[in-house]
Amino acid sequence: MDTRKLATAFSVAALALTAAGCATDSDKTETESGVEVVTDEKLTVCTHLPYEPFQYEEGGETVGFDVDLMDLVAEDLGLEQTIVNTPFETIETGQAMSTGQCDIAAAGMTITEARDEVIDFSDPYFNATQALLTKKGSGYDSLESLEGKTLGVQIGTTGQQYAEENAPEGVELKVFEDLALLLQAVKNGGVDAGINDNTVLIGYAEENPDTEMTVEFDTGEQYGFGVAQGEGAELLDAVNQALADAIEDGTYEELFTKYFPSLEVPTNLG
Repeated sequence: MDTRKLATAFSVAALALTAAGCATDSDKTETESGVEVVTDEKLTVCTHLPYEPFQYEEGGETVGFDVDLMDLVAEDLGLEQTIVNTPFETIETGQAMSTGQCDIAAAGMTITEARDEVIDFSDPYFNATQALLTKKGSGYDSLESLEGKTLGVQIGTTGQQYAEENAPEGVELKVFEDLALLLQAVKNGGVDAGINDNTVLIGYAEENPDTEMTVEFDTGEQYGFGVAQGEGAELLDAVNQALADAIEDGTYEELFTKYFPSLEVPTNLG
């Protein structure tokens, strides 16, 4: 049995089940700005840790690019950001938002057609593509070069989807719950390579010189913040306005340079 096809079928089924089971949370509190939130005076943000540099733990606090951008939104609304760490599957299927666990998701999440069926997304705030991480000097520079080898993927991600759709039959896919486990498996030889978004792999390879990012796959992805479908229009308006303001006044560029010093600031956002 092709386990990759089975995994794809499971993901589609999960999305459909979640969409059918969405419910409106009637206990939300309306702020002075008209935005409804699940906790009074708080902007509750769901994410999945770690996904450095978008969200990660440092000095006992959750920090990162997504965190800083959500702080801008919270400040505009007169709220304080509070972060909920939850499995990525509950975020990308929309469940975390539709069940009232949080107001919005900020999890380095690519906008896709499938996710757009169960989540309402903000304007894009980041460009990404898939890439391959290997041990230094391994010679694995394509999915085809991994014939007979093991490729690590993170569950529920576009990297998993890309691998399922494009890796040759002879490549064994090994699924990991989070990015940290995937990266560690590449580093210690548990898998021959790992696939994930290029930005997080660039940073990891810089900090771990015994690994390297060998190839990028032009998937043309963009990240968005997400709310429960059919709900949170006012919150999305506030997010889009905060992003537009940050791009216009230079705050976005400042944050981008802080977290991605080796990358060029995107010009196709907003």
